[in-house]
Amino acid sequence: MTMGAPAGRFCWVDLAATDASRAIEFYAGLFGWSAHATAANGGTFVRLAGDGDNVGSLYQMRTQARDAGVPSHWTPYVRVEDAQVACEKAVALGGTVAVAPFEVDAIARIALVVDPGGASFGLWEELHR
Repeated sequence: MTMGAPAGRFCWVDLAATDASRAIEFYAGLFGWSAHATAANGGTFVRLAGDGDNVGSLYQMRTQARDAGVPSHWTPYVRVEDAQVACEKAVALGGTVAVAPFEVDAIARIALVVDPGGASFGLWEELHR
């Protein structure tokens, strides 16, 4: 997966983990992925890399989500030219916006959408530096 993918293609995946440390150990052992902490939006997330290439990211789920019984889960992202426009189009087509577009520290503007069948996915608008 590559963040530079063309619009309409899957470009990134991240893991919301109930136990980030354990998840890092698991994927390092299973796939040999290395973990690199990165600051963003006042917190941190972990970039996962395999053979020198980014394969995704991982972050610690918030306590309230864990306490509400939300399990660890992967979110795939589809590259879009404009996250706000894509959200509006998704709603017009019967989807819902679970998380409105927001910027991740000059990396991307992302949003979470749920399709009419209930499947969730992310939208990824690359920010040009």
